[in-house]
Amino acid sequence: MYVKRNYGFWMTLNWSKMPFILGALYGLLVCGSSYLLKVSLAIPWSPIGIIGIAVAFYLGFKNNSSYDRTWEARKIWGSIVNNSRTFGAAVTSFVQGDRQQELQKELIYRHIAWLTALRHQLRLSRPWEHTDMRLNGLYAPNVCEDYNNRLDKELRQFIPESEIRELDTASNKATQLLQIQSKRLQELRDQEYFEDFRHMEFHQLIANFYTDQGKSERIKNFPFPRQYASTALWMTVVFSAFVPFGLLDIFKDTQGPLLWVCPFISGLIIWVFFLMEKIGDYSENPFEGTYNDVPITSISRGIEIDLREMIRDENIPEAVKDENGFLM
Repeated sequence: MYVKRNYGFWMTLNWSKMPFILGALYGLLVCGSSYLLKVSLAIPWSPIGIIGIAVAFYLGFKNNSSYDRTWEARKIWGSIVNNSRTFGAAVTSFVQGDRQQELQKELIYRHIAWLTALRHQLRLSRPWEHTDMRLNGLYAPNVCEDYNNRLDKELRQFIPESEIRELDTASNKATQLLQIQSKRLQELRDQEYFEDFRHMEFHQLIANFYTDQGKSERIKNFPFPRQYASTALWMTVVFSAFVPFGLLDIFKDTQGPLLWVCPFISGLIIWVFFLMEKIGDYSENPFEGTYNDVPITSISRGIEIDLREMIRDENIPEAVKDENGFLM
C-alpha cells in the first residue's frame, strides 16, 4: 500500500508510460500516412466519442467493483484486529491460577502463529494475479515453491516443533492452527483454569476468526470475474484503435506544424483510458503483494505488538515501516 499523500506525476507516468508511447507512435503512423500519402483517413469523431463514453462508463463500473474488493478486504482485516485484541484481553483476564503467565503466553503466541500462517497463505500467487509486479521482490513469483520452508521458520518463533510437525500434512495450516487452539482451550477448561461461560466466549472468538479467515479466502480464491475484466481491456483497445482516425477529422483543416500535435493528443487520450483500466486491474486482488494491496504484513505486526505487550513480553518487534512510501 502506498502511504504518502500522492503518487508523484512522474511515478504515475513511469508506471503507465507504455500506452502513451505506443499510442503516440500509432497516432504518428496514422496521421503521418494520411499527410504523406495525401489520403483522407478521417472518421467523424461523433461515433468514436460515443464509443469513448461507453468505455468510460464501463471502466467506472470495473474500478468501483475493484475498489469494493479492496475495501472489503481492509474491513475484514480491521475485524481481525478488533477480534485479536479482544482475544488478548480475554486470555489475560480469564486464564488464572498456577502457570497463568506460561499459559497466557502459549495462547497468545499460537494466535500470532495463526496470523502468520494466514498472511503467508494469502500471499501465495494465483494465475490471475500480477506475479511480475510484486512489492520490491519481497513476495516473488516463486513464493509457492518456498512457502513451507519460510512459513515453518516463522512459526518456530511461536509454537513448538510438535505442532509444526502436526501441520506438515495440512493443506490449510491456518485452519488447523485454530483447531489446535480450540482443543487447547477445551483442555484448559477441563483443568478448570476458567469456567463454562468464559469458555463459550473463547469459542465465539475462535468462530469469529474462522469467519474472518473465510472472508479473506473468498476474495483471494475467487477472482474478479474475468469476463468483466477482459471486456474492459478489449473495449479500451478498440476505442484506442479509432482515436487517431477521429482526431484526423478534427485536425483536417489544420495546416503547418500544428498538424503534428495530432499524434501527441492521440497518445494522451489513449494513455488516459488505459490508465483508468490499469488502476482497476491492479486493485482487483488486495492480497497479491503489489503496490496497491492491503498491507497485511504491517497489520499482522501491529496485532503482534499489541498482544505481546498485553502479556508483558520481551523483545517485542518494531512496527513495519514503509519503504519509499510503500507499506507491505
